Amino acid sequence: MRNPVFISILLMVLIAIDFYVYQVLRHLFQGSGVGIRTAVNLIYWSLCIMCLGAFLLFPYSSNPYFRQYVFSISMGWMFTQFIMALLFLIDDIRRGTFWVVGKITSSTGAQFINTENGIPRSTFLSWLGVGLASTLFLSLIYGFGNKYNYRLVKNKIKLDGLPSVFKGFKIIHISDIHSGSLQDKMAVQKGIDLINKQNADLVLFTGDLVNDKATEMHNWMDVFSQIKSPHGVFSTLGNHDYGDYVKWDSATAKQQNLKDLMQVHANLGWRLLMNENVKIEKEGAHFHLVGIENWGAKARFPKYGKMEQAMTGIDSNAPIILMSHDPSHWEAEVIPKYPHVQLMLAGHTHGMQFGLENPYFKWSPVQWVYKQWAGIYQNNQQQLYVNRGFGFLGYPGRVGILPEITLIELT
Repeated sequence: MRNPVFISILLMVLIAIDFYVYQVLRHLFQGSGVGIRTAVNLIYWSLCIMCLGAFLLFPYSSNPYFRQYVFSISMGWMFTQFIMALLFLIDDIRRGTFWVVGKITSSTGAQFINTENGIPRSTFLSWLGVGLASTLFLSLIYGFGNKYNYRLVKNKIKLDGLPSVFKGFKIIHISDIHSGSLQDKMAVQKGIDLINKQNADLVLFTGDLVNDKATEMHNWMDVFSQIKSPHGVFSTLGNHDYGDYVKWDSATAKQQNLKDLMQVHANLGWRLLMNENVKIEKEGAHFHLVGIENWGAKARFPKYGKMEQAMTGIDSNAPIILMSHDPSHWEAEVIPKYPHVQLMLAGHTHGMQFGLENPYFKWSPVQWVYKQWAGIYQNNQQQLYVNRGFGFLGYPGRVGILPEITLIELT
């Protein structure tokens, strides 16, 4: 239930920030022509009004385009204003400090700072705030075009004791489809075609097929059922698959949603592993594939996964690959308790759908929450691979962290 007092206070804060930032912008552009000043005013206040409107209407709108695009632009604009306001505030603190020092020194007869005409704004800090904030906001707009820009990431991963018949064995790893966010079938089909083009021996999906409800997959069954491989397609559940983030009419309705989603996996031709394991066999040799339900070390995520149950009957002399949605599971339980699990595959973080990556550098704000958030990690003989996600959630775009299809070659 919405708290009217909290909403009112938040609105007043947002409006105060609107006017605070506007006063600085008006100062910066006071020497510009009438046309430029008019354009700045029009753009600025249009975004402010849209932001406040989206904030008020979001709880009442079910339109997917509104909830994804309008709300994302509005949140991006709010964050942009926050950055500008922060730098402007730093400048105002500087000005206030100089003014106080000037008054104190003038009262003693030793005036080092002239305060008669006030302390001028720092042009550098003001334009730095505008520049950084504008770059961020335009990057978020640009990122809308990257949400279906699938990237194939290739990795060779060594597993000790891997039978020779599995040398060069190819695994496609995908995660976080979030079908409730997807809208463009033709664009998604390109991702499916890229998966099938790799002719992988095995396909593994590590959770979050939907945002909340099994019904989100109704329009996508014909697309994702195309994913095939000689050794099958195996899947696990992610935190969003349990329907924990929506209000249900009853506990029975929520339980039925999970049953329906499990049936969706079956109808796709995917073998859903619920705290269990299977043998992947070839020419009489095998390795173990383990799949558990979602298990997150962060307090807000329930621990549905049961590793002890999932590992029942496993021959520890054979290589073990674990499918577990949340990468925090690796350090919290897998490393200390199951050292014979050589490779864990996870997703969950999406790389926050925002960051910077090149061959020498990788950064995203999500790393302040998750130590392992994208790519390969190693602890002695144990390895973790975190997929950046096939789909998207909330923000309908990607900035720097592209949607990923992982191709793993075992060595």
